[in-house]
Amino acid sequence: MPEPQAVTLNDTPTASYRALLAVPSLGRILVSMQVARIAQSMVSIVAILFALQRYDSPQLAGAVAFASIVPGMIVSPIAGALLDRHGRTRLIILDYLVASTSLILIAILSLEGRLPEPSLIAIVAIASVTGPLSSSGMRSLFPLMVPEHLWERVNAVDSNGWVLATVVGAPFGAVFAQILGFEAAFATIGVAYVVAAIVMVGAPDPRTEVASSGNLLRDAWLGLVYTWSNRTLRGLAISLSTMNLGGGTVQIVVPLIVLRRLGMGQEVVGYMFGLMGAFGVVSAFLSGRMRTNGREKTLIVMPAIAFTGATAILLWPAGLLPIVLSMALSGLVNGPMDISMFTLRQRCTDPAWMGRAFTVSMNLNYSGFPIGAAIAGVLVGVSIDAAIVFAVVTNGLGAVLAQLLIPGPEESSAT
Repeated sequence: MPEPQAVTLNDTPTASYRALLAVPSLGRILVSMQVARIAQSMVSIVAILFALQRYDSPQLAGAVAFASIVPGMIVSPIAGALLDRHGRTRLIILDYLVASTSLILIAILSLEGRLPEPSLIAIVAIASVTGPLSSSGMRSLFPLMVPEHLWERVNAVDSNGWVLATVVGAPFGAVFAQILGFEAAFATIGVAYVVAAIVMVGAPDPRTEVASSGNLLRDAWLGLVYTWSNRTLRGLAISLSTMNLGGGTVQIVVPLIVLRRLGMGQEVVGYMFGLMGAFGVVSAFLSGRMRTNGREKTLIVMPAIAFTGATAILLWPAGLLPIVLSMALSGLVNGPMDISMFTLRQRCTDPAWMGRAFTVSMNLNYSGFPIGAAIAGVLVGVSIDAAIVFAVVTNGLGAVLAQLLIPGPEESSAT
């Protein structure tokens, strides 16, 4: 007669990266996601370098970063309601096509010499409106497609999608812009978004019960209410948005240190962000092998403290070495934080609300990034070190808020 332990072991679902490959159509969705994220990583660095080099304006760089995110955040409750009501794959494709069109338009207008600063900001802002459809749509699609015992694995792949995109996209975008020009870089990124859309065509769209009132605007409002009423999602929003003030600042500060203080080429900027991504790849895959249940809060707070130290390293005036150390450490601690945050959000959200709750939560979490970038654009006019100190303080404050506001495993996360 078999021992009870053997029966239990055989009945336990296998949690491995290989098991993800058995999930129908997940592979093509991940390919589409990766192509789009590489494109997004490229455009993030190319747009900042474009503002710094072509317009010689840190303030414009901060404004472009702000405009690329904030309009999408404002409409994110409506985007979330659309995702819940109408599915995800078609709306993801729509955003990819809007992004492609805007980038090609920027390239054409720049080549013709008809791209003043207000026009650049306006195009970026309009394109950002559909951004939540793909970012939140993709992330809310995974828990609907993938069994719960594989959530840590798929969240590791999700997190690695961003860091791998940074490894490839940031250096390639910077080098491509250096060699062939900004216009060619923008056009190439636009084509990449088209490729991502084509790969996504025909992907399945799992349906779930939807808590809908029948009115789009009311559904959007109810999504805001649901997210803010959820203690865990509210704690994540307040703490992570504060941390991301520092993240947005670093996005402006590092290129300025490399280009102006050290006098190096813009390709070095890409290499530095690529270095962060390389360390993040290793970190995310190793973190994805851990069970996070009951440990999520610790795996968010401790990396947040490490981010504070990593940012402070930038104050050390020792050439390129402080940037190398800061970016490497930031990438290393990003994996456990991302995976814990994604999994915690999945566990505390009712599937009927995933589109709205994920969209609102993600955009609230990220809201500090564009604000931090805009503030950095102003602060660096006074002192780069002043901007770094601002980033250190906001990262540290975010860690404290995470400890205070995110419920622990012994507390109820739904109140």
